[in-house]
Amino acid sequence: MPSGPETTPEAAVSPPAAAGAPRDAVADARPGRAARLARLVRREAPRTALAAVGGLGLAAAFPPYGLWPLSVAAVAALALLTRGRTARQGAWTGFAFALPFFFVLLRWLHVVGYDAVVGLSIAEALFVAALGAGLAVTSRLPAWPLWGACLWIAQEWARDRVPFGGFPWGRLAFANTGSPFTPLAALGGAPVVTFGVALAGGLLAYALSAAHRLRAGGPRTVRAALPAVEAVALAVAVTLVGYAVPVPTKADDTADIAIVQGNVQNPGMNFLGRPMMILDNHVNATLQLARDIKAGKVRKPDLVIWPENSSDLDPFQYPEAYDRIEEAVKAVGVPVLVGALIDHPGKQGYIDNKGIVWDPRTGPGASYAKQHPVPFGEYVPFRAQLSKVITRLQRVPRDFYPGDRTGVLQVGPARLGDVICFEVAYDEIVHETVRAGARALVVQTNNATYGRTGQPEQQLAMSRLRAVEHGRAVVTAATSGISAVVSPDGRVLQHSEEFTRDVISARIPLRDGTTLADRVGAGPEWALAIVGLLSCAAAFLIGRRVRPEGTEEDMDKKGQL
Repeated sequence: MPSGPETTPEAAVSPPAAAGAPRDAVADARPGRAARLARLVRREAPRTALAAVGGLGLAAAFPPYGLWPLSVAAVAALALLTRGRTARQGAWTGFAFALPFFFVLLRWLHVVGYDAVVGLSIAEALFVAALGAGLAVTSRLPAWPLWGACLWIAQEWARDRVPFGGFPWGRLAFANTGSPFTPLAALGGAPVVTFGVALAGGLLAYALSAAHRLRAGGPRTVRAALPAVEAVALAVAVTLVGYAVPVPTKADDTADIAIVQGNVQNPGMNFLGRPMMILDNHVNATLQLARDIKAGKVRKPDLVIWPENSSDLDPFQYPEAYDRIEEAVKAVGVPVLVGALIDHPGKQGYIDNKGIVWDPRTGPGASYAKQHPVPFGEYVPFRAQLSKVITRLQRVPRDFYPGDRTGVLQVGPARLGDVICFEVAYDEIVHETVRAGARALVVQTNNATYGRTGQPEQQLAMSRLRAVEHGRAVVTAATSGISAVVSPDGRVLQHSEEFTRDVISARIPLRDGTTLADRVGAGPEWALAIVGLLSCAAAFLIGRRVRPEGTEEDMDKKGQL
């Protein structure tokens, strides 16, 4: 009998044969998706692992570790890992870099639940994934360290604003509140500090890349080594230029203050204890201060500052809370800035988070309501839908209502700018408060939920940056710590320990002058972010001339897909 037609290797892969060939023959002819995916995973695993290590290094740059040089090294690492890659590969590398970074940085949220840590870390990492894609596509442009630094600003600009008003934690500037980059804040605020750190890191990456080319077989001449040397020199110059920036500190006036840290009963989610306990703690600490003043042990202050939520009951709804505050204020004999949660007078069912000026003669007066309540902590977006799925959100029974004006308050002889808790992380809130006439800044905060997790140290670092940015003393008053006094040059002059009762007495400078950062506002941030986005557009427009040639499979083998 005649046999069937011979099947040669060439015929097996020809279109007619392939169309009618068994599935196994097609699988042999072309690797399946599973095989390609496995090859992709093997190829990307080392780079992904290095990106994760870089992200962990960046986390160590932030408090409570405070190893700020690692912020420069981490930027350099991400620049090198995304250099020459496609946008898709850069996005994955950026995500792999950012996820462990945010997980470690935001680990203080574990008191709410590790699902909150993971969820917020993923959401924030998506912004850095976009940054990674931008770094990859702009890495083929001339002067790519500059465009990369601008892209860091664009990433932080977006992350600081969306969604739900944004979440600025993890900005490069907040890891550099005691570094040579810090004085740059007086020029253009946190964005200019971030830009300096990112540019120094990009230049370091450029130097390492140039050095690698020399070792890989390039001509080892002085001329060939010059780009690497120049990049290192520029990185050093960018790092040290902050020392040439004047940071104004001269006082136009002074005020003697006392910060009362009354402490709480329990750390964590159940810090409140029974009603009136936190208020009693602050009243009793203030009464002791009054006795010490009368005995001549301490100087009588011009004003006293209590922290956020220092009255755990609405004094206008509960007479016993009102009377206790009155007792403390009259005993010390000077105005007290009291933090309290108040039923909103015009919106039934809503709460105001307020700082209230309480005078020993006239009682409660001017007040400031927090403008930026924390989503899912102080209000629940889409409450009707989400609370059915996430029952934990029922712990927030009522939404906080956002205030509509800045917190400039006359407290005794001092015109203070009140900023409540997380608001210190938002550029525009602090900036508008200073522009409205604040001569010093007060951060009323309640960190009891996150005590001993590193979050209070991270928030204090933000106060240090704001002090330099605006040339103002910053006073942090916390229920359980860390309460602190920061000078206009960012130095921490005094601070409390966590979960202790303490009263800090200090003389703070009051200043009327403004920094360049006060005058330019958000202009530098917008300009740098736009330049970063334009560099991406330019890279895409000229991409056909720089894109590697070859089939998709060839590029896949070369690691270019």
